[in-house]
Amino acid sequence: MSNGQTIIELDQKRMTAMAQKDVAALKNMLCKGLVYTHSSGRQDTKQSLLDGMESGTTVYTSMVPSDVKAQDFGNVVVLTGVAAISVNSRGKPNSFRVRFTDVYENQNGTWRMVTWQSTKLPD
Repeated sequence: MSNGQTIIELDQKRMTAMAQKDVAALKNMLCKGLVYTHSSGRQDTKQSLLDGMESGTTVYTSMVPSDVKAQDFGNVVVLTGVAAISVNSRGKPNSFRVRFTDVYENQNGTWRMVTWQSTKLPD
């Protein structure tokens, strides 16, 4: 299996872990230096993203990817695609679709997400 297909499947697991609030799984999937840019423009680090999930400030209820493509650069894989996201942010439910760019790096044999950038699609 190519790195690209491996990372598409890993990212699907990461989205499922976010929707299931599986912080333990996410701790190993996310890079220490993660830059997570939400479709609103707000940025999170690995710690602030996990803290928001644990405190209930940001609760993802569903993340479903589609049309995901991978570019394999050896130690780095760039994913682009669309995701349907449902989230409760500060108690307010919201559902929308985004186009995303997602970067994974092979760090000593473990693939970790280093960057997420998403743009909200029109309804």
